[in-house]
Formats: sequence, structure tokens, C-alpha cells
Amino acid sequence: MERTTLDGTWTVEAVHGPAQADAHREPVAAIVPGCVHTDLLRESRIPDPFDGDNEAATQWIGDTVWRYRRTFEWSGTGTHDRHDLVADGLDTLATIELNGVVVATTANQHRAYRFPVGHLLRPGANELVVTFDAPVPAAERLSALHGGELPHVNHHPYNALRKNASNFGWDWGIDVATSGIWKSIGIESWSGARIAAVRPLVDVDGTTGVLTAHVDVEFAGSSGAFSQAIGSAPVASAGGDAGAGLEARITLAPHHASAARPGADTVPPVRTADHAETAGRVVGARPVVTGPDRTAGSAVVRLEVPEVAVWWPRGEGDQPLYDVRVEVGDDVWTGRVGFRTVTLDTAADAGGAPFLLRVNDRPVIVRGANWIPDHAYLTEMTPERYADRIDDAIDANVNLLRIWGGGIYESDDLYDRCDELGVLVWQDFLFACAAYAEEPWLADEVEPEVREAVTRLSPHPSLVVWNGNNENLVAYAEWGWRPSLVGRTWGNGYYRSLLPSIVAELDPTRPYTPGSPFSFDEYLTPNDERNGSVHIWDVWNRLDYRAYADWNPRFVAEFGFQGPPAWSTLTAVVHDEPLDPDGHEMLVHQKADQGNQKLADGMRGHLPTPTSIEDWHWAAQLNQAHAIRFGMEWFRSRTPDNTGMIVWQLNDDWPVVSWALVDHAGIRKPVWYAVRQAYQPVLLTVQPAASGAAGAAGGLDVVLVNASGASVAEAVTVSRVAFDGTVLESSSFPLTAGPADADRVTLPAALAVPGDAGSEVLVVTGAGTRTVFDFAEVVDQVLARSPLSTSVTATDDGAVVTVTATSYARDVSLFPDRVDPAARVDDGLVSLLAGESVTFTVTGAPGIDPEALVGPLVLRHAGSLLP
Repeated sequence: MERTTLDGTWTVEAVHGPAQADAHREPVAAIVPGCVHTDLLRESRIPDPFDGDNEAATQWIGDTVWRYRRTFEWSGTGTHDRHDLVADGLDTLATIELNGVVVATTANQHRAYRFPVGHLLRPGANELVVTFDAPVPAAERLSALHGGELPHVNHHPYNALRKNASNFGWDWGIDVATSGIWKSIGIESWSGARIAAVRPLVDVDGTTGVLTAHVDVEFAGSSGAFSQAIGSAPVASAGGDAGAGLEARITLAPHHASAARPGADTVPPVRTADHAETAGRVVGARPVVTGPDRTAGSAVVRLEVPEVAVWWPRGEGDQPLYDVRVEVGDDVWTGRVGFRTVTLDTAADAGGAPFLLRVNDRPVIVRGANWIPDHAYLTEMTPERYADRIDDAIDANVNLLRIWGGGIYESDDLYDRCDELGVLVWQDFLFACAAYAEEPWLADEVEPEVREAVTRLSPHPSLVVWNGNNENLVAYAEWGWRPSLVGRTWGNGYYRSLLPSIVAELDPTRPYTPGSPFSFDEYLTPNDERNGSVHIWDVWNRLDYRAYADWNPRFVAEFGFQGPPAWSTLTAVVHDEPLDPDGHEMLVHQKADQGNQKLADGMRGHLPTPTSIEDWHWAAQLNQAHAIRFGMEWFRSRTPDNTGMIVWQLNDDWPVVSWALVDHAGIRKPVWYAVRQAYQPVLLTVQPAASGAAGAAGGLDVVLVNASGASVAEAVTVSRVAFDGTVLESSSFPLTAGPADADRVTLPAALAVPGDAGSEVLVVTGAGTRTVFDFAEVVDQVLARSPLSTSVTATDDGAVVTVTATSYARDVSLFPDRVDPAARVDDGLVSLLAGESVTFTVTGAPGIDPEALVGPLVLRHAGSLLP
């Protein structure tokens, strides 16, 4: 196999569109992979859509037909029989021409394509042209052609295209409907046979790992029909003939990176039942069997690993990986696997139906975060950016990422890193908040897309759940869709039939759930709290965040609360004078319906009403942190009845007021620190006394929640402490919790009932952690406005700031980005008792002014919001 890359420099030009497109009819330089927006930005042809109110000024780009063009030299590639144009990603409705001849048209951003073009190539100069239909008018046109728009959220009918849904704008996302060659493109030249697809599926039988490698092969003499959709249905081998003596040869060996992992020297050699082990690796082979039309073939090779080194989720054990090498003729495929089993328990019990993930038969309490595309321009999502975001998740004690269905099937950069670090992945199929037609005009795109996705992602041990859609089932049941859908398809056949059948066929090693939320019973609403998974959005939309405690869910797949991004991130793109929460450009960067009003309503009763933009910013961030921590600790206190949660959302795709924990610039918001605290594997939390518990009404329990994977037995000390540091009452209690379990003790009134709620806290210490429980809201506390003394020392990379409390200081936080946008800090939301200190380490800002780091808008605490 030889590949002639066509990545690099192209040109792009507007073909036709709105009047603004006329100025762009002359070709300008373009970079592939890329998109029109990044090309025009690079050439300074448009203002930055992220900045100010430029989003509206650049809407015409998504209404325009664009043409990419390049010439390349072709001198042939020896004696190869086939030359295929391979496009790994086209966004989205594309017409491909080679030397003036139409090769194909495509209609799916989520698929790769392969087309034989040997008959069109000529020695010397060749010209490749890819023309992209305007995505917004195309979605509207297709909707009208097929019976009118089906229900959807937001303002474009994105559900008429197989394209990244959030690319059309979301309640956190900018509307920049892109076009372009967004993944690699090139010509592959080959002869004989090529490996079309590999699914290396794993199992564990006792202590033996089992690898069953499914290999699909295409022959060079075929017509090319098999090639046109990468991920086509595999070829049935029953009754076929051997493929001209070809064998699929599989080699399995411990991955070399395992040597850096604890216990890696115990990774054993591998063998098969009929092949002896050789130097820690083994080769198994089976003949390739052709299908009836002899254009393609397949083979299934089974390998065994005695005393297998098992892959575990982060915090449960190590993540040993094995290299897999597949050879068919001269073609080679390489990948990695990890041996583990995964099941999802949704069987009815006395309380309804659980949603309990088990890996290697061990229950896993999910501490998750929802993932959206990390940049509105997908080609800006570099391996380094993926690594940074996954590190953000790990550092916040997150053990699962849910890849949300309004985005994309992510780059292998994400899944590979999750494999290596033990972060579990829940993968939505790409259907979100909309009804989707099941007629051939769309369904013919869905099936090959799904087959390709399942095949491509099947090697990754981190992937543990396939999910049919985001909120479409609950939308049908509760959002008023049914009257408008009488007689029309809306996607149910995908979620209940097509998708589970493809998963059962191609990847039966992982569980499938039809949707999120889902109750696993046809006679229940999909968002029933006692069954399966729920999404909790009534709190953000209309209720005080303490209403989280009105829910007793088995599993929370979405919940969230908004807050603004870092000050430097916000002010880099919002230029209102004066800066105001309801300023014109500020509202451009607030996409939620009545978002700022909901922020104001959410603060009421918790925090003082802000009187300046600086206080509004800090109060909104702090309230987001308080709301999420309150919800997380409540849900976790319901363990083991509650088996996990997935906060909305980890990341942002542009600078915006949103539910994200980490903003678009990569700055961890205060809510990130709240999540890190609430997601500790072993958590101590103070909650209302359980129903029927001893003590007066309004009593308190201390709950020990254990998601560590090992039993915990601790003597927990509980103290009632005045703001001046005086210990008013103290006692110790034994608590014991097995893995994925919790224990609780009801406190005596001397601890649970404060003498003065506004000037006392409850301090709980044990199990290597400490929790400070506030008896009152900030607005009702007698917090000092200036309870801190500081010292600052410059370092080569920033500074060290030590803060000492003279009286109780709640949620002490440092915001060095106000001094230097590149600066980062290692801690936040630290509550200090009188006499206690915390040291903040500021990095990424050599030469930063140390004294500026202790200014009143940089070093903040809850009391600084009080009048």
C-alpha cells in the first residue's frame, strides 16, 4: 500500500451565495485538513466570528457554496492495480471531481469514503476539485423536500443533514456552519488485497483473555462498490471459497508502554490453542474466505492469553494494553486492545431499575462529565488540546467522559489517551434533541456511518457504553412532539432496531442503551427517576438549586448549572462599554434562553445581589460551583441506590457563558474545583438526616461515600466551630463502607444544631479528607470582608501566594488570569478556618507582578461579595 497525500495547500473560493460572498469569488490559499472559516481567518478575509458580535456578520459563510481546488503531479506508483481516492472526512454535501470528471457526491460528515480513480489519473498535472453545498440552505431545502421540518431545538433544521449538530449553534455554541475537507485526503495505491476493516473484540474467561479478530478484506479486482463506503457490512464467510490462498495473520504482544506501569513486568506471553508461544508473542492465522461475488473476503482469528493482565478503569487498577498486528498479503493493520469485560445492569429491583456499570464484574460508581467538541472548528482540536482536556477531567477525579450525540465521533487522540489513562468513555450515536427521518434519503447514510463508527472504535477498552441518542425519546414522550409526528418517522426505528442490531452484530462486547435518558421499560416515561438514567434540567431552568435534593435518581446522565468563563476569556471577546451582564456583546456570548435571568434567579437567597460587573462575575461563578457541588454531594450520598452522575459539561467550543467546568481558553473555572472536591473517590458529606433516622426533624447525617475500589473504615471527627476558630463541640464516629457503597451516622443535636447559624460551621475530618459544612448561605453569614493576610514570592514560572485566615474565610480563590491571561493556578474554593493557611502556586506566567496577585479582584472569597 502506498499513499500519496493530498493534504496541505489548496485554494478555496465562493461559488455562489449571499451578497457578502461576492467578495470571495477569487481563490485564496486554503489548508487541508481545514474548513472555510479557518482559511478565511488565516487570510484576514473575515473578522473573528468569536469576537464581539461578529457571529452575525459571518453567518453568510454557512449560506455559501464553496469550492476547494488543487493540482498535483502524478507519475504512477509502480505496478499497483488499484488507485483509490480516500477522503477521511468531508463536511458535508460534497461533489468530487478529478480532471473534470465527477467521481462521486457525498452527504455525511461522519463517514470516510474510498473511490477507485485509476482510470481518471494521468501522468503529469492532475486537478482535484471538491465543491461543498451551502449547509444551512441545504438543510432547509432537504427538510422542505421531504415533508417539512421535523422537530428540533435551536433555529436550523440540522436533523436533515448528517453533520455535527452543534455546528449550527446550540445553547452554549456559536452558529458557524462550516464547510471543508476536515480530515486527511489522499490516493492509496495497492494490488492484490487490502485490509478493509478490523474489529479486535476482547473477552475475559476466568483468568484467560480472549481476542477474536474479525478481518474484512477487499480485492483489487473488485468493481469498487465495496470501497465506496468505508465501514460497509462485513462479508459473510459461510459457504464461500478461500481467497486465493490468503491468510489473515494476527500477532498479539504486550504493548511496550506497559513497561512504565506498575506491575508491567507481570504481563505474560500470549498463545493460542494451536500455536506455541514465541518470545512473549504469538501469531495465529486463518484463511480469508470470499463472499459470493468474490470482491471481498473475511477471516476470524481467535487468540488466548492465559493469566491475562486485565485492563481496569482509573482508580480500580492498572491499564495494561496489548499491541495487535494484522497482516493480509502485503497489507498491515495495527492497533491496541485491553482485556476487560463490561456489563450494564438495568434489571428491575425493589426500587425500580438500576443503571449500574460493571467492569470485570466489579461495580463502578460513575463520576463523569459530558464532552462536547472542544472547538467550533473541528480541525483546531489538536492532540495537545485533547490531552489538556482529558487531563482536566482526570485532575477533577472524573472517571468517565460521555461523548454527546450532538457532536462527532471523536479523534482517536481522545480514545487512545483514555485507553492509556483508564478514563471510561460512553459514546452516543449522533442523534440529539431532534426527530430524524427514517426514509432512505437519510437512513441510507445512517447505517454505513454507524457501521464505520462501531468498527473504528471497537478496539478501545475505554469505550464501555453505546447510547442510541440524546433526549429524543424523552422529547417524543414529554416535549410535545407526538401531535406533529403523526404518520411521520422520527428515529425510533434507529434507536430500537437498527442501532442495537448493528452493535449486536459488530460489537456484542459492550452494552447498548436506546437513549439518554431512558427508563428501560416501555410503560414508563424515559426520564423516570427510579428507573435507569435521568437528565435533570428543571433545576437550572426554573428551580432553586436546592431542588436537586427533591430527586432520588438511580443515575444522572445530565445536570448542570451555568457560570461565566474566566475574566480574561470573557473580556477578550466582549467589549461592551461599560461592561454589563446584559450588554449587547455579552448577550451574544450567552446562548441559553433567558440565561442571565436564570443566573440572577439562581443567586437569589444564596448570595448578595452583585452591585458591580466584577462582583457579578465572581458571584455567578461561585453560585455555579455551589450549585453543582450541592447536587453532586446529594446524588453521591444516595449510593448505592444511585450509581453515578455525568455533569454537563466538561468543556466549551468557544468563549461563552456556559455550563462548562473548563472554559475555551483552558482555564479551570471555580466549578472545576467544586467538582474535584465532590468527586473525591472517598467523600465525606453532610446531608439531611435520612428518613426514619433518630434525632429531631431537620437533623444532619455525615455520609461516607466510597468509590475507591477498596473498603474504607474510618473514625470520622465532627466539630462545630465558630468563625473565630473556637471549637464549640466535637466528637468522633466510626464509619465503614465497602467498594461502591456508603455509610452514614446521624449527628447528635449538639453538633447538628448551631447556636448561631450565621457564624458557625461544621468541620468533618477523616478518610484523608476534610469537609466544611456551612450552616447558612453566604448572604446570611457574618463573614469578614478582609479575613486574609498574604505573602507572595516570585518564581521562575510565576509566583507562590500564601494566604492565612484571621477568621473563617469561605471559598478562597485566586484568579491570576486577571493579571496575565496565560497564568494558571493549582487550587481554588478553599475554605479556611481561623489560623489556617493555603498556598496557591501560579504557573505559566514568568515575570508576573507578584503584588498584583493579591489585589482585591484577583484574590477573592465569599465574604468579598458582602456589602
